Amino acid sequence: MKVTISVFGRFHAFNLAQQLQQKQCLKALISTYPTFIINRYGIEHELIRSIWHLEVLIRAWRRVPIWLRGTNNLPFLFRDRFDRAAQDYISSGSDVFVGWSSLCLYSLRKAKELGALTVVDHGSSHRQYQTQILQEEYERWGLNFNLPYAEMYERELQEYAEADRIAVPSLFSKRTFVERGISEKKLIYVPYGTSLTEFYPVPKLDKIFRVIHCGGIILRKGVQYLVKAFCELKLPDAELWLVGSLAPEMKPILAKYENERIILKGKYPQSQLHWFYSQCSVFCLASIEDGFGMVIAQAMACGLPVIHTTNTGGEDIVRDGVDGFCIPIRDVEALKEKILFFYENPAGRSHMGDNALKQARNSLSWNDYGEKMIAAYSTALAAK
Repeated sequence: MKVTISVFGRFHAFNLAQQLQQKQCLKALISTYPTFIINRYGIEHELIRSIWHLEVLIRAWRRVPIWLRGTNNLPFLFRDRFDRAAQDYISSGSDVFVGWSSLCLYSLRKAKELGALTVVDHGSSHRQYQTQILQEEYERWGLNFNLPYAEMYERELQEYAEADRIAVPSLFSKRTFVERGISEKKLIYVPYGTSLTEFYPVPKLDKIFRVIHCGGIILRKGVQYLVKAFCELKLPDAELWLVGSLAPEMKPILAKYENERIILKGKYPQSQLHWFYSQCSVFCLASIEDGFGMVIAQAMACGLPVIHTTNTGGEDIVRDGVDGFCIPIRDVEALKEKILFFYENPAGRSHMGDNALKQARNSLSWNDYGEKMIAAYSTALAAK
């Protein structure tokens, strides 16, 4: 079996490519990253197809102030150009084509013409569900939710319809597809892994009880409910660390709950995150919508118990009451209850953290993910 992967950027595609390469199943990796950077991930030079100038353009665009961008749609045009250019790197030697959602309609069609099994890899919930729940959330906070690039939205729905399979990383994500009429037989369900060489526990340097959130500090991640819960608890000798980029939409909310024990740590490279996890006591991802919170597996690999919502993919890897707890979205009282449990039960906290670490080491590596994905591709290919 030979597999071609097409991705604008990186996501978890490079981890998937590594696994396919190890099994001699990788035909090509098409990406906007330069070849020399992809080489650092262990991908062989001759398997890389780099459309690097589009990565330069999209990164330059991100540096343009929002007030200067106007109403033009350059990011969509960059992605459209990538999809069309990727067609040139798809050959008849590919048995399976894997493209990232909203980025692969034309390349998917080319692969299908050449007889390949076509798979859309989608890391979130169904686009219609995602849009609906985020619109609701923004309205709750008196903000306007602007659908980014309507053309990409429509293109993604078309990809769902035309692909042979759609790969999703969580039961939560899977449910949103089935509820919108996608046959369960069309879905490949495999949770993502994590790097056990990058994420591992190191000694905690003090005895302060800390809750950590890692990821974007945005409404989608439910940070607004986490800071409210933490402030209302008023726990002595406790801190909340927020690690990630702060979105403008969150600034007035954080100002409302201003507290010297809520500490904005900023954004750090992935290679440094294990230290932040290790200095904390419990990890919390209170997301409103997250197809699979990869930070959950990272935190578990660093020995932290996890509090997560039903909409994070946490239920797929966190055993409720063993490695952590699952709670409903937007439930401040449930957040307070679980944070207080860990604060008042250091022995239980330590035990559940040990359980989470063992769970990560036993079943959450990228090797585990790769074996399951290759098996899923093989099954789908045989059925085709």
